[in-house]
Amino acid sequence: MPAAPHPAYPVGLRLTGRKTVVIGGGQVAQRRLPALIAAGADLTLVSPSATPSVEAMADAGEITWVRRRYERGDLEGAWYVLIATGDRAANDEASAEAEEHRVWCVRSDDAEAATAWTPATGRTEGVTVAVLSTEAADRDPRRTAAIRDALVEALRDGTVGVERPHTPGVALVGGGPGDPDLITVRGRRLLAEADVVIADRLGPRDLLDELPPHVEVIDAAKIPYGRQMGQEAINQALIDHAKQGKAVVRLKGGDPFVFGRGMEEAQALAAEGIPVTVVPGISSSISVPGAAGIPVTHRGVAHEFTVVSGHVAPDDERSLVDWGAMAKLTGTLVVLMGVDKIGKIAAALVAHGKPGDTPVALVQEGTTAAQRRVDATLATVGETVAAEGVKPPAVIVIGDVVREGPERNRR
Repeated sequence: MPAAPHPAYPVGLRLTGRKTVVIGGGQVAQRRLPALIAAGADLTLVSPSATPSVEAMADAGEITWVRRRYERGDLEGAWYVLIATGDRAANDEASAEAEEHRVWCVRSDDAEAATAWTPATGRTEGVTVAVLSTEAADRDPRRTAAIRDALVEALRDGTVGVERPHTPGVALVGGGPGDPDLITVRGRRLLAEADVVIADRLGPRDLLDELPPHVEVIDAAKIPYGRQMGQEAINQALIDHAKQGKAVVRLKGGDPFVFGRGMEEAQALAAEGIPVTVVPGISSSISVPGAAGIPVTHRGVAHEFTVVSGHVAPDDERSLVDWGAMAKLTGTLVVLMGVDKIGKIAAALVAHGKPGDTPVALVQEGTTAAQRRVDATLATVGETVAAEGVKPPAVIVIGDVVREGPERNRR
C-alpha cells in the first residue's frame, strides 16, 4: 500500500522587518496583506495593477508597490512569498524561483505546487488560532474557516474551559440595545470572566442565563434605596465587591456613557483607587431605529441627528435641553427615555415652530422578539401613545427619515 501523505507541519513565522513579496494585487492580496502588515513584514507588492484597497495601502506607505509584472530576481533576499496572479505561467516561474532560493511560497492557484499553506486564522486575547487541513486534497476553505470561527467564538464567550487570569476590578460594559448578539466581543469575554455581574433592567438579559453557577448576579433595580439614593447604592455595591478582590461587570443597556450614568460610576470607583475598564456598547439611539428600518441620516433628507434625553419634561426646571433649538434643526431628533413625556415634548417642539405634521416613530423593545413600531406625527403622538399602549423602553424618532425605508424604493 502507498504511504499515507505527510501532513503539513504547522509553524508560526516571525516576519517583522523581513522581506516578504506578494505577487499580484487582486482580491487575494487584498485579503492577505492586512495580516502581513500587522505582522510587521517588510512588504513588496509586484503587480501592474491593484484593487483600490491595495492601492490605498501603498499610498499609506504600508507596502512598497513595484508596478509591473513579476520578473526573475524579484524574490532575491525574501523570506516569504505569496503568489496570487491569474497567470499560471508567471506563477510557475515565481514558484520555481522561490524553490531555488529556499523561500516559503504560498500559491493561491495551486496548493499542491506550494511549499506553504495559509491557515484560517483568528485572534483573541493574545492568542492566534490557526486551522489547516491535513493534506492538500482535502483543503476546504469553508470547513477550516468554520472550525476557526467556532474555536475563536468559544474562547471569546468562555464556553471553552480555558483557565483565565483573574483580574480584580470593575468593567462598565455596554450591552447594546437588547438583542444578546449585539454585545461587543470584549463585553461578552468580560462577562465570562466575571465573579459578580450587576445588571440593569435594560441590559441583554438572555446573557445572564449563560453565566456559570458561581457568578453572583445582582439586579440593580432591586438594590434597596430611596428615590435619590439609587445611583449611590449602585456605586457602593460596585466598590464593595471590587474591594473583595472580585472581577465585577456592570452590565448596562446601550452604551455606558449615553444616558447610562457610566461616568458617575467610573468617578466613584476611581476615587477609591479601583481599576475601571470601559467597554463601549451599541447605543439604542441609532441601532433601534435601524432595526425598525429607519436611518437616522439619509442623503438628501437629514445631514445630522441629535440625541436627547426625555426623562424630564420640557417645562421641568431640571431640563437641560434647549427645545427651541431642537425645533429649528432640519435633521433627525432621537429621544430616549421619553415615552411618558412625549406629549409635552411634541407640544414644545410645535410651540417653537416645528410643523405638527412632522413624522414620528416609536420603536418599543427594539432589536428583541417583542419589537414593534408605532407611527404618528407631532400633532398626534401624545394620543397615539395612549391609544396604542406604548410602554418603555422605546426609542422615539422625529423627522422626515421616518418616511424612509427599504420598501420606499419598491413603490
